[in-house]
Amino acid sequence: MDIGILQQRRIEAAFARGVFEEMAAEIGAERAKAILSRAVIKLAKRAAAEMAREAPEGPSLDHFEAIQERWTRDDALRIEPVARDATRFEFNVTRCRYAEMYREMGLAELGAVLSCNRDGAFCEGYDPKLKLTRTQTIMGGASHCDFRYRVEE
Repeated sequence: MDIGILQQRRIEAAFARGVFEEMAAEIGAERAKAILSRAVIKLAKRAAAEMAREAPEGPSLDHFEAIQERWTRDDALRIEPVARDATRFEFNVTRCRYAEMYREMGLAELGAVLSCNRDGAFCEGYDPKLKLTRTQTIMGGASHCDFRYRVEE
């Protein structure tokens, strides 16, 4: 079954909450958050490598752009295009249902660890030449997220 990333994150967040709470009780919230963050980054890199292997001609900016539908499915993200050329894929996210979902679940403080944290790591796992620059997120309180992907040689 191919569910959208938003639904997948909801399921993961419910599980992560339980694990986080147990770890925090044993070793403190900061250490628990650091461990959770490292685990999420490893999972993001692994998922990205699997998606890169799906690319018929190998990882590329075109394929990367095509798979973005998985994240936007179910109206999960409202995207405003900024720039697109051979080496850049840039957009702003003006609505993030991931952030809304984490707040509704009482997990606002873990939202960045569970989702935003993945984005740069995903690039590394997908193609080391793909870089993300982002200076703000809705999850962090900004009006929008500024995603600036570029391919470096």
